[in-house]
Amino acid sequence: MAKPSALTSRSAKPRAWQKMLSGRRLDLLDPTPVDIEISDIAHGLAFVARWNGQTLGDYAYSVAEHSLLVERIFARISPKAPPKWHLAALLHDAPEYVIGDMISPVKSAVGPGYDELDKRLAAAIHIRFGLPAAIPVTVKRQIKKADKISAWMEATQIAGFDAAEAGRYFGRPDPALMDGLAIRLRPPLEARGDYTARTNELLEAMG
Repeated sequence: MAKPSALTSRSAKPRAWQKMLSGRRLDLLDPTPVDIEISDIAHGLAFVARWNGQTLGDYAYSVAEHSLLVERIFARISPKAPPKWHLAALLHDAPEYVIGDMISPVKSAVGPGYDELDKRLAAAIHIRFGLPAAIPVTVKRQIKKADKISAWMEATQIAGFDAAEAGRYFGRPDPALMDGLAIRLRPPLEARGDYTARTNELLEAMG
């Protein structure tokens, strides 16, 4: 019997890594912190659309923009939080720079596989930037609260929900936590720049 060729052997195993603009190759099934760069995260998130792109405006509302807003809301929820937890809030959706922003109905249909992939990537990202692999539950709850407030704002301002409908899915946020904040729709490179700058500010504050 003829032996399989080298080409056949190589092609038998599906490719599980992605080549990044930084030159890194990130293995999605076994991600390591050394293959993670903030430039890749910021660029990817700036071009990933929230709500599957089903939003008003001339630009998609990116995950980078959403993350910046979540970190600002988190600061209001937990004003005494140290910089590392602000960074955790900013990075809360960072795995989506390679796996995309899957809306909740699709996540439910896909099952636990997406969550497992998300957790592996999140742990590697956290370690890369000096955070614990698993964020404390109390901090995660505060970040989740900020995330839901941002989702409510997005839903009512750009995604076609009325306040009552958004309240059923995301809760009714405290108006004080949203005072002076607004949804920003702008070119991806602007969001990328601000996301990168804010990450670097927090890393510097962490020492």
